[in-house]
Amino acid sequence: MRLQGKSILITAAGQGIGRASALACVREGAQVIATDIDAALLERLAAEASGLTTQLLDVRDSAAVTALAARLPALDGLFNCAGFVHNGSILDCDEAAWDFSMDLNVKGAYRMTRAFLAGMLDKMARTGSSGSILNMASMASSMKGFPRRFVYGTTKAAVIGMTKAIAADFVRQGLRCNALCPGTVDTPSLRQRIASAADPVQAEKDFIARQPMGRLATVDDITPQVVYLLSDESRYVTGQAVSVDGGTSI
Repeated sequence: MRLQGKSILITAAGQGIGRASALACVREGAQVIATDIDAALLERLAAEASGLTTQLLDVRDSAAVTALAARLPALDGLFNCAGFVHNGSILDCDEAAWDFSMDLNVKGAYRMTRAFLAGMLDKMARTGSSGSILNMASMASSMKGFPRRFVYGTTKAAVIGMTKAIAADFVRQGLRCNALCPGTVDTPSLRQRIASAADPVQAEKDFIARQPMGRLATVDDITPQVVYLLSDESRYVTGQAVSVDGGTSI
C-alpha cells in the first residue's frame, strides 16, 4: 500500500475532495485523522472506513488547532483542504467577506502548518522518514484569473506563494510542500453555487464549458494526485503548484 504506516491529517474531510481524499488515503494504508466543522458529516465518514479517526475542528480557531497538535502524535502528512469560494468581483467583496476568505483559505493553512510542522520535522529527524504538506489551491489563483472569483483567486494565489516559501525553507530537512490546483470539480459546494444562480441550468453549462475536456472533474479525478503527493512516490517533488484541470491551463 502506497501510504502504509503513515499518519495523515486532512481538514474539511466531511465532504467533497476532503472526504474522497480521506477514504483514498485509508485504502492506501494510512492512519487518517479526518477533521471538519460538521459533526454529522464526520459521523457518516467514520462509518465508511476503518483506519480513520475523526475530530471536530474549525481551522479558524487558533487555540483549537494548537490544542489538537499538542495531543496528536507527530504526522507524516498534512492536507490543508479547508476553504471557501466567494462569488463576485472586488465590488462585491466588502471587508468582512475579504477577512473571512483570507482567514479560512490562507490563515487556516498557516495555522495548521505552523502547529504541526515542528512535530513532523522532529519525527523525520528521529526516524529518517520524509514528510509531506499539501495545500489546496486552485486554477483560480496566480495561474489564471476567472470572472467573479476575486477574493477566492487572491487567497489561492497566496496559498501557492506560502507553499513555495515553506518548501524552500525545509527542503534540506526532507519536508516536501506542494499545492494542488484543481479545475472545476463536481462537489456539494459547486452544486450549491449552481443552485443559487439566477439560471442554474445555464450556470452548470458555463462551468462545464470552462474545461476543454468538456466535463466537470469528479473527486476521483483529484484523489490520485492527493495520494501521490502525500506518498513517498513524490519524494523529488516540492514547491510545485500541481494542476489537475481538464486542460484549463493549456
